[in-house]
Amino acid sequence: MRSSIPKATRRHGTKLLSTSLVGLLVGSLAIHAQTTTAKPTNTVSEADRLRGEYGPYRANNDLLYYHLDVRVDPEHQMLSGKNTIRFKMLEPGTRIQLDLVPVFNIDKILLDQPDGATTPLKFERAAGRTVYVDFPEQKKGNVVTIEFYYSGHPVEMGRFGGFVFTKDPMGRPLANTACEEEGASVWWPNKDQWRDEPDTMDISVEAPSTLVEVSNGRFQKKADLGDGFTRWDWHVSYPINNYDVSLNVGTYVHFDDTYTDQYGTLTLDYFVFPEDLDKAKHQFIQVKNMLKAYEHYFGEYPFYRDGYKLVEAMYSGVENQTAITYGNHFENGYLGRPKTGIGTWFDFIIVHESAHEWFGNSITARDRSDMWIHEGWANYCESLFVEYMWGKGDAITYVNTTKRNIGNAKPVICQEGTVCTPPVDQYYKGGLFLNTLRSVIDDDREWFALLHDYYQHFKYQTIMTTDMVAFFNQHTKRNLTPIFNEYLRHAPIPILELKFDPQAHTVAYRWKADEAAFAMPIKVGDKDHWQIITPVTTRWQTMKTPLDTEHFDVATDLYYVNVSKS
Repeated sequence: MRSSIPKATRRHGTKLLSTSLVGLLVGSLAIHAQTTTAKPTNTVSEADRLRGEYGPYRANNDLLYYHLDVRVDPEHQMLSGKNTIRFKMLEPGTRIQLDLVPVFNIDKILLDQPDGATTPLKFERAAGRTVYVDFPEQKKGNVVTIEFYYSGHPVEMGRFGGFVFTKDPMGRPLANTACEEEGASVWWPNKDQWRDEPDTMDISVEAPSTLVEVSNGRFQKKADLGDGFTRWDWHVSYPINNYDVSLNVGTYVHFDDTYTDQYGTLTLDYFVFPEDLDKAKHQFIQVKNMLKAYEHYFGEYPFYRDGYKLVEAMYSGVENQTAITYGNHFENGYLGRPKTGIGTWFDFIIVHESAHEWFGNSITARDRSDMWIHEGWANYCESLFVEYMWGKGDAITYVNTTKRNIGNAKPVICQEGTVCTPPVDQYYKGGLFLNTLRSVIDDDREWFALLHDYYQHFKYQTIMTTDMVAFFNQHTKRNLTPIFNEYLRHAPIPILELKFDPQAHTVAYRWKADEAAFAMPIKVGDKDHWQIITPVTTRWQTMKTPLDTEHFDVATDLYYVNVSKS
């Protein structure tokens, strides 16, 4: 399988070799932590293969910088401009691979020369979105800058449209982006995978002067271009995942606030439709409690230099880095979910999408197959927020309410390198798995220190589940690999099989699981005086119990398992 060691460790925009992670992966606990991989379930198309794999023309270069400079024309539903791409050659070469959906024209691609001149480059469009760009022979270590000009009419794709020209509730022009699942190349040319992120980025958007434009990072300036359009400039001073790059063009009003704690002062900027201003001022107060909770568990908000923003949109919400889109109608709970229960005590979009600033935007999965690193962790963060605000009991209740939404029909981790999208189980099953892991460790002080240290160790990096497992194994001094594999790389959840002998007052137990080495401890017996047993998959074990089948309990609120009694 592909090596799980990240190509580089990113610290506040600087890339350093992650030697500490290498040590984890070859440590004493990792040597017996065999990892199984999800098996292909269907034939991968050439387009998906080219887009999904980290092929030779991706691996031969390291992204350094993007400057996305575009004009958004809602009247003609037109998008045009260029992306300036700077990269460092990791080996000699004459070609790199980029991505852009075929609905856009490639107007030209230029190579920037040291003297300021430019040279036209040849390019080739291949299956799907693939664009090969050819240039004169470059040596290893050379820094190359190209300008990729394009234009066209975006086509709506995916759940939220990718790039959408629409109208706001009052019929005014609106354009938003949302492309986690569809990929950033639905609307701008880039190296459309998650492994390699630019260290920094500039975003410049020309929009009708009657409208406001909001993108990621820190606002720099705006300028009236004199032709009915205004240019808005933003600077992203941290690495950014390509699907997090966003633009929002609409009739927005702005209000701001600040959040101050031991880490400093964080700017909070909010952009909403004028008629929603009062509702937003009331609802967005919840942002500060969200920040307090997540900073309590993981450490400082990851993007202090660039600030925190919420931007109103017509869809429910997406975790665009430092510019989270919000469409939850300024109500607690989540659109389309029941209006009762713990989930209605807070605004789901503020709590869930903001959790992605830590998990998804700061720590990023290196491949889409491991997207649970974003979604499962953000789901678990919801229960941590509940615990911070209302206590552990309500948090355990909250995380367990999601069981009814899980299908357990496919593994959470899908096939690497194929542009696969994991099943929706990655959200709820991922959260319940982490709750289970907490119960396995069975020491909240150790658990919360582990969460904090995990985030701090991997922040601003792209990782795989194997990296996480090696870290957890090393820091807990346990072999947790079979537990990770059972929940993430197989579809069913483990079954605790129990056989009662009333005459002998015993119960025999074992795990029925897909991982042969699965031996997870679990609490059983009297819920007021739990006993911890460690079943295995290979043989029955027996314990004495005065309890019969009806009264012998299993702590299924602490562990996501099924139970079979006979």
